[in-house]
Amino acid sequence: MGDPQQAPVVAGIDIGGTTTSAVVMDDAATVVGHVSAATPAQDGGTAMLTTAVDVVRRALASASVQQGRAYRLAAVGAGAAGVVDRRTGTIVAASDSFHKWAGFPLADELRAAFGVPAVVENDVNAFVQGERRFGAVQGYDDVLGVTLGTGVGGALVLGGELYAGPNGAAGEIGHVPGFGDLPCSCGRTGHLETLASGRSIAARYLERTDDGRPASVTAADVAARARAGDARAAAVFEDAGRAIGQAAVMVATLIDVTHVVIGGGLIGAWDLLEPALKTEISAEPPVSDQPVVVTPGTLGARAVAIGAAVACLPRVGTGPA
Repeated sequence: MGDPQQAPVVAGIDIGGTTTSAVVMDDAATVVGHVSAATPAQDGGTAMLTTAVDVVRRALASASVQQGRAYRLAAVGAGAAGVVDRRTGTIVAASDSFHKWAGFPLADELRAAFGVPAVVENDVNAFVQGERRFGAVQGYDDVLGVTLGTGVGGALVLGGELYAGPNGAAGEIGHVPGFGDLPCSCGRTGHLETLASGRSIAARYLERTDDGRPASVTAADVAARARAGDARAAAVFEDAGRAIGQAAVMVATLIDVTHVVIGGGLIGAWDLLEPALKTEISAEPPVSDQPVVVTPGTLGARAVAIGAAVACLPRVGTGPA
């Protein structure tokens, strides 16, 4: 049960393609600790679990020091990249960015490590829950969440409830076809991710340059060059923004979502994505002819971890409903 003098907290973990982070949230739903580390994505599920456990323990220790009080962990939630079986907390499928991740029983391993209840969500499901609770789409009931990072993820809230679908893959807009014929990280072709992920933006830029530029760049490098006047870099972001706008209209037309919230590491290039994205939506609005509001998330790098913590609050009766 733990020391009654210790205040109960929950931890939320974001296991991303490059970074694993954890937040600690108290009974007032306030973040009191936050720690990050590099994700050992190519080292397999066990290595990623070890990193996740470590950042939670360090976040707890940091919270105790910063707040001057003792805490006990009451539950842990994780937002994990890939398709997640929400009933078991097992990773069902993952992109080639993650080695030996598909099939990993993450919830069971977190319960064993901490001895508390554990909840595992797809990372974009966690992102959209965090943004609905505290962020850019607070209070809206029909939302598409999109994260632009190593890959492109998506999640749906319909009628105020997270909708994961019978196979846990609802909202995965990054793997909708119809965006050309380039190979995708999932092994298929023509998916949104081939134009709109950070990895794809870097690759598309390199395809357009053959003038002695470095053979390796990041999406951040491409963004810097676009802002410095490189027309080829700007065109790559225009293509990405246009594709995201098309995808948003597809979803709004099919299921009448009213808001789209976008997060992930690529949100730092929102100024380069937004013009083409909004132009596309204006040119080809949903059949309802009602506006689709597209906005960047406001919780920043903590969004997934905060959403994961929110997801496990009801399991322990901690924090507001």
